[in-house]
Amino acid sequence: MVASKADPSLEGEYDPERHAGLYGAQRIKAMTAVLLALLLSILDYSVANVALPSIATDLHSDPSQAIWVVNAYQLANLSCLLPLAALGARIGFGRMSQIGILLFLVASAACALSHTMLEITLARALQGIGGSCVMSVNIALVRFIYPHKLLGRGIAINGLFVGLGVALGPTIGSFILSVSSWPWIFWVNLPLGGVAFILSSMALPKTPQSALKVDIPGSLLTVASFALTGIGLDSLMHGDVVPGIGLTVGSIVCWALLLRWQRHHVEPIVPLDLLKRGPFLIACLVAFSGFVASNLYIVAMPFTLTEAFHRNPATVGLLIAPWAVGVASMSFIVGRVADRFPASMLSSLGLLVTAMGFVLLWTLSPEASNSAIAWRTLVAGLGFGLFQPPNNRAIMVTAPPGREGGASGMLSVSRLSGQTTGALLVAGLFTIFPHPAFICLGAAACVAASGALLSAARAWFKVSKAS
Repeated sequence: MVASKADPSLEGEYDPERHAGLYGAQRIKAMTAVLLALLLSILDYSVANVALPSIATDLHSDPSQAIWVVNAYQLANLSCLLPLAALGARIGFGRMSQIGILLFLVASAACALSHTMLEITLARALQGIGGSCVMSVNIALVRFIYPHKLLGRGIAINGLFVGLGVALGPTIGSFILSVSSWPWIFWVNLPLGGVAFILSSMALPKTPQSALKVDIPGSLLTVASFALTGIGLDSLMHGDVVPGIGLTVGSIVCWALLLRWQRHHVEPIVPLDLLKRGPFLIACLVAFSGFVASNLYIVAMPFTLTEAFHRNPATVGLLIAPWAVGVASMSFIVGRVADRFPASMLSSLGLLVTAMGFVLLWTLSPEASNSAIAWRTLVAGLGFGLFQPPNNRAIMVTAPPGREGGASGMLSVSRLSGQTTGALLVAGLFTIFPHPAFICLGAAACVAASGALLSAARAWFKVSKAS
């Protein structure tokens, strides 16, 4: 077992033979396959948002039902991440990604052919499971594609494509709807997915497989715990108190049973063995905080620009774009330093800059110019781009060899649960306050600053030694 020299504030574990990585054209092909599959699953979440009005009209549904086209995908995706990460460790991460792509393609065709809201909701849930297959092993594959000394660079490129997928989704969706009907936002997945599958079957590395059996009871309890939590909180935020409380109580029972069941497992589906490690737990909490803050901004900002700054929809899109530009450009730059400087420094600085950008937006008056809004948004995006790659690297290098799947799944859970929590907080604030747009920005700044302090604690308290 050798320690990395990259990050003196964070313990890292790796096996020189296991984590030797790929080189040259082999690495480029494998990483292209990973990024295409990732882009497919990220894009389809954000693309569907802009099609909701058209879907609701064509399928004769009201908006409250149509929102489940998005919710079904996100809930299925989040609920299945950890069980599928464990299964990926058993059958191979590359094979799991290929299964996910195939499921995604079948579900995309089912979505496009749907004639009722029930049909498309079920198809979107299947699509979410396919996306979960891909995302549960995404970073684990990067761990085997890049050698340990270049892992930060690989994770930064991965983060760049996550940012591009989120940013480009609404634009691509709007373009497709301007030239065709909503089923085509699903049909276009087929050629991209086909290329991703062929490349994956040819280029992805064969990864070591766990000899442990799949924990079926634990898997079912994990899915039930996440699903009941998500549906219960969503019900409470929308004023459905009685069913919301019932579902939330059910989720608490499932979580209690799950933790009791998993307590003595060698490689638990919910990676309790990893969460007992201080550096790993802190990195996951920092990731969660960062994505809560980002979604408080992403979900609330269109309302802020429309209601407080009186901008039209086209201008709103242009004023939010600097966030994506900042995230993408900084992710590309920071990949070259994430392997040499501690996450406690880079991620803390990134979240502080993000918080500063949110505060600068919060202090604007309704008469502010477009340029004043845009450069402040860019500052926040640059900070978020600086935060992600070092923290993601910290999550992966603190997991011992053999637990890459659990670490990869937990990284995705931290991101998706943070995004979901941020969206739920926005919904709650809009329920409580008549004009909560600026309150959401203030809350985003506070959460980002809290995440920065937590990240810095890795150095202050010497939670771990050099990696």
